[in-house]
Amino acid sequence: MDSFQQAANPQSSSGITAALDRLWERFLPEIRGRVALIESAGIALRDGIPNPVQQEAAHAAAHKLAGVLGSFGLALGTDLARKAELLLAERETPGRIEPAELLRLAAGLRALVESRGAPANPTN
Repeated sequence: MDSFQQAANPQSSSGITAALDRLWERFLPEIRGRVALIESAGIALRDGIPNPVQQEAAHAAAHKLAGVLGSFGLALGTDLARKAELLLAERETPGRIEPAELLRLAAGLRALVESRGAPANPTN
């Protein structure tokens, strides 16, 4: 069977979906943790207690989320994470990061991640 036939084969497609579901389940705690880093940086900025180390960690988390979420069918998540990453890149200039915007992006990421949730039929 050539690669075109394999791609058209529903069993092959369901195998890929199952593999992606297993990967999602495995990395979901880490993905949630990255979203939490962005949220906590936004909260600290909103509360007037910016932390450069925390902002750097949130920037790295946003970068990683931007790179991975599309692989799991969450293209909107990639867009949101990329916007958060760009916003957090402004951390070198005090007052340039809009906490409300960062929190809005984090809330969108959280909702998207939770809407995908755990696979319906996890296999171990």
